[in-house]
Amino acid sequence: MTSRVPEIVVEPPGPRAREIIAADENVIMQSFTRWYPLVIKRGYGSVVEDVDGNKYIDFNSGIAVLNIGHNHPKVVERVKSQLEKFIHYSLTDFYYEEAVRAAKTLVDVSPLDDGKAFFTNSGTESIEASIKIARGFFKGTRPYIISFLGAFHGRTYASMSVSASKPVHRARFHPLLPGIIHAPYPNPYRCPFPKLEGDECGDAVISYIEDWLLSKLVDPSEVAAFILEPIQGEGGYVVPPDGFLPKLEKLAKRHDILMIVDEVQTGFARTGRMFAVEHWGVSPDLLAVAKAMGGGLPLGAVIGRRDVMSLPRGSHANTFGGNPVSLAAFSAVIEIIKEERLWERAERLGEKTMRFLRDLYSEVSLIGDVRGKGLMIGVELVKDRRSKDPAIKELAWVLERSFKRGLLVIGAGASTVRIAPPLVIEEELLDKGLNILADVLKEASRRFTTS
Repeated sequence: MTSRVPEIVVEPPGPRAREIIAADENVIMQSFTRWYPLVIKRGYGSVVEDVDGNKYIDFNSGIAVLNIGHNHPKVVERVKSQLEKFIHYSLTDFYYEEAVRAAKTLVDVSPLDDGKAFFTNSGTESIEASIKIARGFFKGTRPYIISFLGAFHGRTYASMSVSASKPVHRARFHPLLPGIIHAPYPNPYRCPFPKLEGDECGDAVISYIEDWLLSKLVDPSEVAAFILEPIQGEGGYVVPPDGFLPKLEKLAKRHDILMIVDEVQTGFARTGRMFAVEHWGVSPDLLAVAKAMGGGLPLGAVIGRRDVMSLPRGSHANTFGGNPVSLAAFSAVIEIIKEERLWERAERLGEKTMRFLRDLYSEVSLIGDVRGKGLMIGVELVKDRRSKDPAIKELAWVLERSFKRGLLVIGAGASTVRIAPPLVIEEELLDKGLNILADVLKEASRRFTTS
């Protein structure tokens, strides 16, 4: 199988793909942006096949969802078994054992010592629930939430309000949720405080929050929570300085402010740990998860401190959260991750990938920065390494060209290539995909870079 991938038999998009794309644009509201004209027919392992028979190496994982790959046999078997029992019976009104088992598993694998879980259908729902839980814990006496610039937490109203990744996500939809304050995020490559790097950048952000936001804008006794991604996803796969999260946690504890950590994209072994906060020894009060949790089926959750998970009955619920079929998939996903120790595999293959890309840095002037943890890696493209001007047009060309060569890879932030293949990817496929990307980046550098 792997020796035949990639196999482009018809230059994409082929005739069948073009037909489906035209129909899609006619009957579906186009409120989303497609990266390139891929029309998927099937997926297996780390390979995607389109409707015209083209095969691709998947460096997307369905946007970091398919950590255990496409159509894993154990997931398919577990889902089929559950389908024969019952497909739905609302967890918000009744009980079933599958939910109890799944909640216990979630708490056991989380960095929380003692907690409870609440099931949702998606990442944005997990964020919405987290914000309600945090404000509800303080019984409405702390209306403020502090988020970070560059963050992406979803597109429903509360999650959109705490996001600050791209203006298009928020334009047209004001007024947004009140009580949201955005602080700078310590991006080591683009520190919001000029001439600072590493922990100095992180320390400057902590000082800004403490000396300006909590001293001049809002009293800390009115702040319910900080909300942040341990590694920013949509914002550009940005890894903060090592000291930042522990110092933010210390600041939060000093003022009894909760920490909501958004692990929707970083969770379930993606970064080389089960959850990314484990890299820094941080234990959040609320942990929002989704994406990789359901193996491709809609499923999310909030895992929180037992005392914090205290909303009164009737104050928050949903119809499909904790759907038994999705929970069956989750039971298989977590078994696969544990049995194959995928966090260790992600760390090993991630280190190999980082070495490859950092070696490529010396050959390709278009590359400004290489960063990441595990198999969550960003390659930021710039027009010039001195100015660091984002190479937006160049990114689009690289993604399109990679697609035509048999590699599925997408962007993040203004001009970052995000690399997030299934954690089960065969090393041969990983190497082939990296070599395709390297060839395309070299070609792009020759094409766009002027002497």
